[in-house]
Amino acid sequence: MAATVINGLDELKSRVGEELGVSDWLEVTQEAVDAFADATGDHQWIHVDPQRAKDTPFGGTIAHGLYTLSLGPQFSYALFEIQCVAFGLNYGYNKVRFPAPLPVGSRVRMRATLSAADDVPGGVQFTVTQTFEREGGDKPVCVAESLSRVYGG
Repeated sequence: MAATVINGLDELKSRVGEELGVSDWLEVTQEAVDAFADATGDHQWIHVDPQRAKDTPFGGTIAHGLYTLSLGPQFSYALFEIQCVAFGLNYGYNKVRFPAPLPVGSRVRMRATLSAADDVPGGVQFTVTQTFEREGGDKPVCVAESLSRVYGG
C-alpha cells in the first residue's frame, strides 16, 4: 500500500475530513506485550500471565491500552507523509478511549482521518483521529485524537 503524500501546509489544510488510509493488519503477540510491559514497568497480570488470564472473561491476556496507542506512530508512518515542510513534532493527544479489549493473538489495524488543521505561529497543528480496529471485533479497541505540528519548509 502506498502512503498518502501531502505536499505542504496548504494541501494539509485542504484535506481536512479526508481518510488518510487504513494500515495493514498487525498480529499482537505475547512477546510484544511482554516487551511493552518491560519497557513501561506495567506487569499487571491481565497482560503478562496467560495462565491466570485464561480464567477471565477475555479468555487470555489482553494488550495494554497504551500498547495499542503506541502503535499509532508506526501505523501513521506507513499511511501518510507530509512533504515540503521543515519538520514536524508530536504535540500530544486530545481524547483517548479504549472501548474494547485487544486480546493477545488477535490482529489490529489503524484507520487515520485528518480531523482538523489549524494555523499556529510558523506552521500548522493538525489532528488525526486514529481508530484502532481488531479483526472481527464489533467496536474499536482504541480511538484517539493525535495532535501534531508541522512547520514551513
